[in-house]
Amino acid sequence: MRLCETADIIVENFRPGTLGFFGLDYASVAARNPKVIYVSISGYGQGGPWVSRMAYAATVQAEIGFTAHTKRHFGDDLSVDRTDSLSHADVYTGLQAAIGVLAALNRLHATGKGQHIDVSMAATIMSINEHAHVDLSDLDAGDEVAILGATDGVFFEGPGGERFISAISLINNMTFRFYMAAMRRPDLVDDPRFSSPAARRENLKELHALVQSWMLTFQDMASLDAQLDEAKIAIGEVRPLRDVADTEWAGYWGAVDEVPDRNGGTFRLPGRPWHFSDDVLDPPGSPAVQGEHNRSICAELGMSEEQIDSYTSSNVLTGNFAAQVIKMFSQG
Repeated sequence: MRLCETADIIVENFRPGTLGFFGLDYASVAARNPKVIYVSISGYGQGGPWVSRMAYAATVQAEIGFTAHTKRHFGDDLSVDRTDSLSHADVYTGLQAAIGVLAALNRLHATGKGQHIDVSMAATIMSINEHAHVDLSDLDAGDEVAILGATDGVFFEGPGGERFISAISLINNMTFRFYMAAMRRPDLVDDPRFSSPAARRENLKELHALVQSWMLTFQDMASLDAQLDEAKIAIGEVRPLRDVADTEWAGYWGAVDEVPDRNGGTFRLPGRPWHFSDDVLDPPGSPAVQGEHNRSICAELGMSEEQIDSYTSSNVLTGNFAAQVIKMFSQG
């Protein structure tokens, strides 16, 4: 509680009710620190019928339609059921929590009062689903597909063997015409094989082959990209992340930071996603070991060496938990 009394922002992601057992819930903290901004991140919120459920990204994404959407998109191309390879619910919920903190800070400056922010992984996944309005409203576009959407992109091969994706669909009425404009083939718009979304879906392999053959007539990707750009067709080469780090763009942006691993080597980590017009940010330093700054922070709060030693020996202050587990198993 001593830390909480002077904290500006507290973020916790225990199962709802856990910190209340220790007297560290928002109501208890706010009684002694009314300006605190207290963020609780959980799977389904701090109340309601699912309040006690465990939550991991994969399970939340399954419960909230994200996985079903992926399975529906891939359809028969999936030989076995698969979930998404990335933990969207974890990452985006953290971002939503940060946004909530910024809003609460702005409110604090106006009112002088902090507040509790309840952030749900499930609600976050619903909010980032760009097709949610279609499913929630039972909209049926038939054979027509959305003009834009990650699931509608088409893969092609470039003149030099490059693998790339287009941002727009071959099936949609509007975007199909973009391809025909790029190819200088307006005659194909009225071709019975491709004259409607249903016809294009039925003859998609043939249509894809026509576009692909045209793309291979270019000398290089640069000239193909210029032609597609003229027709408002954005493309992106499929690259592993390690290759992105060596591109000219990554060097310009500072997209990769190299930080010491404190064992004589280095880690390469993603750089910051924003630049400020008036500030240049210092590069990240060496990562701290878990619990490394416990003693100095407690000393700043006025705790004696004896108190800090007592908290450490009783595990009130957590040290390098991973190292402790490794040591325990190595001795076992």
